[in-house]
Amino acid sequence: MKRILALGTQLFDVFSRRQKIALMIAADLVALPLCFALALLLRAGSSELIHQYGLVPPLVIAACTIPVFSLSGLYRTVVRYIDLKVLWVSGASLACLVGLTYGLSYLVNTSGLPRAGLLIYWFIAFAYVVISRFLIRSTVQHSQQWNQPKGSRRPARRVAIFGAGDAGFQLASAMRASIDHQAVCFFDDDRSLDNHTFADLPVHHSSQMREQIEQLAINEVVLAMPALSPERRKRIVDRLHRYAVSVRTLPTLLELVDGKITMQSIRDVKVEDLLGRAVVPPREALFAKCTHRKVVMVTGAGGSIGSELCRQIATQQPRRLILFDHSELALYKVEQELRGAFPELPLLARIGSVCDASAVAAAMQGQQVDTVYHAAAYKHVPLVEDNMPEGIRNNVLGSMTVANMADRFGVQTCVLISTDKAVRPTNVMGASKRIAELSFQAAAVRPNTRTVFSMVRFGNVLGSSGSVVPLFRQQIEAGGPITITHPDVIRFFMLIPEAAQLVIQAGAMAQGGEVFVLDMGHPVRIIDLARTMIEMCGLAERTRKNPNGDIEIKIVGLRPGEKLYEELLIGGNVTPSEHERIMCSHEPSLEEAVLQERLGRLYAACEARDELKIQMLVQEIVPEYAPYTSLDSPEGKAARARAAQELEDARKLRHLYVVPAQVGTQ
Repeated sequence: MKRILALGTQLFDVFSRRQKIALMIAADLVALPLCFALALLLRAGSSELIHQYGLVPPLVIAACTIPVFSLSGLYRTVVRYIDLKVLWVSGASLACLVGLTYGLSYLVNTSGLPRAGLLIYWFIAFAYVVISRFLIRSTVQHSQQWNQPKGSRRPARRVAIFGAGDAGFQLASAMRASIDHQAVCFFDDDRSLDNHTFADLPVHHSSQMREQIEQLAINEVVLAMPALSPERRKRIVDRLHRYAVSVRTLPTLLELVDGKITMQSIRDVKVEDLLGRAVVPPREALFAKCTHRKVVMVTGAGGSIGSELCRQIATQQPRRLILFDHSELALYKVEQELRGAFPELPLLARIGSVCDASAVAAAMQGQQVDTVYHAAAYKHVPLVEDNMPEGIRNNVLGSMTVANMADRFGVQTCVLISTDKAVRPTNVMGASKRIAELSFQAAAVRPNTRTVFSMVRFGNVLGSSGSVVPLFRQQIEAGGPITITHPDVIRFFMLIPEAAQLVIQAGAMAQGGEVFVLDMGHPVRIIDLARTMIEMCGLAERTRKNPNGDIEIKIVGLRPGEKLYEELLIGGNVTPSEHERIMCSHEPSLEEAVLQERLGRLYAACEARDELKIQMLVQEIVPEYAPYTSLDSPEGKAARARAAQELEDARKLRHLYVVPAQVGTQ
């Protein structure tokens, strides 16, 4: 029987669209008179009325019904994708036809039309249309699986839907049209729904998930609760991963704008879903203050944070957006993306290094820049540790240059993107960012400056070029192992869009010299993050207890300059701000003259590429800096002695290094 149906659908698929419509109309022309005859049979309880009225009434009513179905869209709908809306419209149209026919026959008072059977005809004809269309749809869908070669035919994935609500109902309906997925049940937290039927599927309480997953051989669970809180979503996903099933989800309400659920709506659970923290929408007044109808410049515009800042700024209709980056490829990519997404936005893309004062000045010259977001920096800890002079020059000299040019050209607001690694740093990258903060703090108190300088400090952002998430994905795809520096390493994480929005809002609250600290939520153990990512891929960790697992986690030891944990505050002088997710910290600073003198000697050490001396001079500027290489070693003590003697000689000669002229105000 299956073979006959499959052959029939194959022949049906050979027909053109017009031929299929003609075939359906022909079938209806045969079936509808029979429906009318059946109505008369049911009305009289015998064939008496059929013989009395003859063939003319059934043929006439059928001929009138076909145009009504056509106008209601029944024949325009592809049968395999037909939905209830089309059928209800067709039924309502048929009811109007029956009512109109009854009314006309009553007014005309004709005895040639059996008025008593018209209502019964409507029920029978509507039932015929519904049953015939759904029967054809079901046959076509099943035939797609039957017609597959036996070797390539795969059993449908058995899916449980978590959430017996509107989204779950739509998803279950969509799955009925899928040959790859079969919905078998619902899970829900509502005990009143337990052992009930929803969308023709049984509903089980979430406490029964383990037993039902085993009994029903469920391969996948889809979270169909768009309004689910991040905390609850994380708990559910963590629990399901222990049951060795694949977990996917529908988009959140913010992502699911149109509210229509289809099979294409399902997406994989992302690491972002598991942060367990709700994203706070930006406050429009703060978000627009420094961006709406302003000329905005972003340094490091091609980077992870810089490019997201550009996207967020572009939504605020700035008067002009200036993209500044030393990487031609990164700048090209973000420029093309923004031109495609915001064709009306005036854009300027400028290639240059933030260490080059003339390049930064050229980008600002004549543009009347209102706001600068300084995101350009070297941020990979081990790379900067191995390339100290370049890291110092880019992060410190570059920040000083941007601050000086912002002051020179009368920029209203200048915001430095900093990092939690600047707090009690153990590496040159973090120390260089703290020195950059000191540079902005010194610039903020310059006499007669018109620029409001501030800094925004936050931790890791998921998906950035420096994040562990892309690295872990690559390692999982390669079959492992995942490399972890230490089992106790913890980090703060935030989404890139969330971080960019908070940076813009923090800058809008600045009065001058503040260090804004973003609320990063709870810290995450990196080894737990790695295990979660393994489970999300439907794999198992390979351990001594589970030698047949898929991916091994390998502890490789802390890299140079790495800390077990990061902090966000140096001191305790913290006050709340207008935004609940942003704190304001007033931290120690240096007078600009003192800072300039110390920076001059630091730049000289960078020119000489004397790394021990660089570390010592960095520690002089940032006393809390505790480098991983001990300065108490014999080499370190000798370097300290030489540097102290050089400083004393310089003071005697009243000859001190100064900051290179190209970064001074002009």
